[in-house]
Amino acid sequence: MRITFENFVKVKYLFAILALIIVAISTYFTNGLVKNVAMEEERKMTLWAEATRKVASAEEMTDFDFLLKVIEDNTTIPCFILDQNSNVVGSRNISVPKSLEGERLKIFWQERKENFGDLHDPIAIDIDRDTRQYIYYDNSLLLKRLSYYPYIQWGVILIFFLAVLFFFTLAKRAEQDKVWAGLSKETAHQLGTPISSLMAWVEYMKMENIAPELIPEMEKDVTRLQTIADRFSKVGSIPELKPACLNDVLENTLAYMRRRVSSKVVISTVYQTDGPVNLQLCVPLFEWVCENLCKNAVDAMEGRGSITVNISQQENKICLDFTDTGKGIPKSKFKTVFQPGFTTKKRGWGLGLSLVKRIIEDYHHGVIFVKQSELGKGTTFRILLNMSSDNE
Repeated sequence: MRITFENFVKVKYLFAILALIIVAISTYFTNGLVKNVAMEEERKMTLWAEATRKVASAEEMTDFDFLLKVIEDNTTIPCFILDQNSNVVGSRNISVPKSLEGERLKIFWQERKENFGDLHDPIAIDIDRDTRQYIYYDNSLLLKRLSYYPYIQWGVILIFFLAVLFFFTLAKRAEQDKVWAGLSKETAHQLGTPISSLMAWVEYMKMENIAPELIPEMEKDVTRLQTIADRFSKVGSIPELKPACLNDVLENTLAYMRRRVSSKVVISTVYQTDGPVNLQLCVPLFEWVCENLCKNAVDAMEGRGSITVNISQQENKICLDFTDTGKGIPKSKFKTVFQPGFTTKKRGWGLGLSLVKRIIEDYHHGVIFVKQSELGKGTTFRILLNMSSDNE
């Protein structure tokens, strides 16, 4: 089975689902641990409250050493002790300034009350018949850290997953680049020998005056083959960009396409710029882009319709819109169409638009995207290229 972009996406989704399952299971057990620690702290505070009550009430037959040890052992759970008039009579594991007394201490408690009362119900301790105190306590630092742990874990795993996905994508891109370069160079190399042979035969036919009426057409075909070989050789390496007139390049390419498509397909251009447009281009590769977009449009229109190339200027960029009257592209496929392997035809490798994207974005430092498309009405592909200094 051929590995397509859709299959690659499915594999990524599968890894994402597995990661979510692992995190969900881990979070479940972590939440269970948090719950157990919270229950243990609640039991400790109940015991601490009882010890505090017995020490405060000075009950007979009480082992004060043991009770004081229980009270002193609470070194992690912060708490306030309030009387029945909401006055602070004591605290534990809380940094309370010694200078605070009376109303100022009461205000100090009120400012922190929501961190205590909202988490746990206060524990009431009866010192005697007329005196009751209340213990408000907060979660310990350990419990707070445990409660934050699932969120930290989600974040770490998300970052790890994104990093793996990023490097996996880079590796896949590098592998694709090697395949592109190797395939292109090999294709150009393989075409070189038969092209040279054909050129020699054409020259021989000229010298011998053999079928002179056929020679011009044969020379055109040989020239075309040379252009194709030149394109493949440039795809396999970093092409050199040179100043070129966009108007001339477009007209030459579209004139070639008009001769090779059905007469039922009308190809036209609309220039909305002031004078000729000069750009830094690799002409053979840019012509290939235009041809691919036109061929895709002809296929989408099934040999009948119109293709309009609109050239305009947007600030410091030149905008080319290739608009056809074909069957359109679903919005969900706007980005997918540029992925290697995507094709709606029964034949072909689905490399046309992928190659177009590579030439525009990697070699010409531009942008190409589906500007708009409507099923049954047509599609517009937009190319944005940086202007050369001659046009600025």
